[in-house]
Amino acid sequence: MEDRVFVFGSNRLGIHGAGAALFAQRHRGALRGRGEGHHGQSYALPTKDTPWASLQLEEVARHVATFIAYARAHPELRFQVTPVGCGLAGFSPEQVAPLFVEAPENCDLPDEFLRVLAPCPGP
Repeated sequence: MEDRVFVFGSNRLGIHGAGAALFAQRHRGALRGRGEGHHGQSYALPTKDTPWASLQLEEVARHVATFIAYARAHPELRFQVTPVGCGLAGFSPEQVAPLFVEAPENCDLPDEFLRVLAPCPGP
């Protein structure tokens, strides 16, 4: 279980006060005041600037790219990605899922994202 990393949406301030962020702080080693990166058995992926203000989708895309690079550099780990950005940040799976299209095989994406990324059935 030590190789499993819980990936959650965070704010840049690292105030993990609700939802998956609070779970990560209480149970997976996320650190208060650390709004991005791998801490304990968690990875904070910023989707909000503060607990009250969401980032622009383009900024979230940059943070997702940083995460994907990290996941590629750590094939020994398995990343359990939550539907980041689709809760308190207010984005839809249709907006966020495409940001993960290049995620490596050691990333387990949520069903909400897999439905969006699944190829359309042929005629």
